[in-house]
Amino acid sequence: MSTSENEKSARRFVNDGLGPDLAGNLQALPAGLPDPAVLARMANEFFTALPAAHAVVPGAPYPAEAAPGAEAASLGTNRVEYSTRPTTSIPTAAQLPASPSTLSAADSESQILAGANTLPSAWPAAADATHFLGPASLSFLEDIRPLASYSRVPLPIADYTTAIKIPSETELQALANSFSSAAVPGVPESTIDLAAPQVSGLGIQPGAREESVGYSFLNEIRQLVPTAAAPAQIPSDELPALTLSSQPFDVQAIRRDFPILQERIQGKPLIWLDNAATTQKPQSVIDRLSHFYAHENSNIHRAAHELAARATDAYEAAREKVRRFLNASSVREIIFVRGATEGVNLVAQSWGRQNIQKDDEIVITWLEHHANIVPWQMLCAEKGARLRVAPVDDSGQVILDEYQKLLGQRTRLVAFAQVSNALGTVTPAQEMIEMAHRYGAKVLLDGAQAVSHMQTDVQSLDCDFYVFSGHKMFAPTGIGVIFGTLDILENTQPWHGGGNMIQDVTFEKTTYQPAPGRFEAGTGNIADAVGLGAAIDYLERVGMVNISRYEHDLLLYATERLQRIPGLRLIGTAREKAGVLSFVLDGFRTDDVGAALNRQGIAVRAGHHCAQPILRRFGVESTVRPSLALYNTCEEIDALVSAIWNLKQGHTSL
Repeated sequence: MSTSENEKSARRFVNDGLGPDLAGNLQALPAGLPDPAVLARMANEFFTALPAAHAVVPGAPYPAEAAPGAEAASLGTNRVEYSTRPTTSIPTAAQLPASPSTLSAADSESQILAGANTLPSAWPAAADATHFLGPASLSFLEDIRPLASYSRVPLPIADYTTAIKIPSETELQALANSFSSAAVPGVPESTIDLAAPQVSGLGIQPGAREESVGYSFLNEIRQLVPTAAAPAQIPSDELPALTLSSQPFDVQAIRRDFPILQERIQGKPLIWLDNAATTQKPQSVIDRLSHFYAHENSNIHRAAHELAARATDAYEAAREKVRRFLNASSVREIIFVRGATEGVNLVAQSWGRQNIQKDDEIVITWLEHHANIVPWQMLCAEKGARLRVAPVDDSGQVILDEYQKLLGQRTRLVAFAQVSNALGTVTPAQEMIEMAHRYGAKVLLDGAQAVSHMQTDVQSLDCDFYVFSGHKMFAPTGIGVIFGTLDILENTQPWHGGGNMIQDVTFEKTTYQPAPGRFEAGTGNIADAVGLGAAIDYLERVGMVNISRYEHDLLLYATERLQRIPGLRLIGTAREKAGVLSFVLDGFRTDDVGAALNRQGIAVRAGHHCAQPILRRFGVESTVRPSLALYNTCEEIDALVSAIWNLKQGHTSL
């Protein structure tokens, strides 16, 4: 690389916030080192050539011209495949570098790096599987676990730019062709994505960290460090990715991923049936939070140091995961908030204040959570608008004919729940949205009770806003999302003012960031946004189709068993339901039923569920509400039914 090229690279990294130290390191690169763009292309071609290689590039926080080669910095491109074809042998322990978990603090990083780059061309037959323990694995594939490679050890910037011997393009191709898939008795042909966060086990191994999307040059170098035996040249379409969604649903394997399910309440195993209130967290989410605070904790977007870049990359990667999960068209349509409640309020106080006028109408339904009633009441009172409510039938489903009668030329907004938190009713959302759009109304869909139970496609739904809370989909509390179509967001004024949401501030005028930044004033909930991304990884590995099918079968089983109990009345019996089973029991207060179930270790909600209008529609002030998730079982339903029977018979101590 010429001196002028080094100077250009140095200036680029300074502009990206890497600072002059890295720029100095670039000046010290050995003569003949390829240009970063060449390295990016080499790495990308090498890993793309691997079977089933794929590239998922989270939305980079820096513009493309400031991060050359960003396409090579993908998460999840390093894959290990296993096949029954003849292969070379696995190396012995003596021929392998020590696993990073066994290295002492005194071991130099150069030794680790040298070991990671030392791969014998012919490996002897004897094997020591302990050196192939991965950072985590799928809990129900214990027989495959010893075959995973140990994870990479991150090195300081200087080591990435000076210590690595960069192979030539020819050497890379030869390296890829020299490996063949391992013949492992009893292991079917499959692919394990080791780079992506895992569903079970340890999550992220201490010392490892996610790729830094914004540091494209560093990512390209990291991609060149082999971390496992590369696969044979098998066409990718012959080996589908081995994820939970491609396997039979194994609820016991799922349960092992949730440590809190091992708790004992009143001396009995915990049965968590309060999922509509909040869901429990898998170990991978817990580990991701711990890893963030141990290795990445920093404010985002503004600082020029390494931790700021790591935190920014993790935060923006989570935004991309949400975009993909909802099938939004752009990360600019994804706004992080504290939860669905704040999401509704933000829309009401920004778009609503700007667009709702006197005598305009907002339409909701009887099914709504208080969070989708009160903000609109407040807005109507302020603006002189009217709130209109679509009725439901005796099963708890919206009466579409009556809903349509409420729509008219004065309708500016329709807001309703995709799934009722109190009854479990699944509303005909797409049809209701289409009907509202015929009158030019915008639609906000409350997805808090839907996103963890069914596939969500905001483009197919064609809603204008979609809100949900992370804690109801196995993510941490205090994080939620608003999806808004980009054309609406770009023409909507912000609600909160402060730092991070501005481009320029004078005492006379403030210029705001484009969406989504203009709606994210101040320091956001960075760690829990990253945790939300880990929860999405988990759900995608299980597979939303698998989850929907399993929970539907469990709901049918629970409904049939509960209906056998004399004096038990289910509230909400719509044909289309998610896993909510509200009921009342003759002769018993709901609080007493909840307390009796708690003595058996069974957690349910007893109360009005922040949905008083819909319960009063059915003549009750409160219900007992068991609610289901992917880790619940038929045995837990049996325990619930048995406890209710015992309560009716007066055997509360059983």
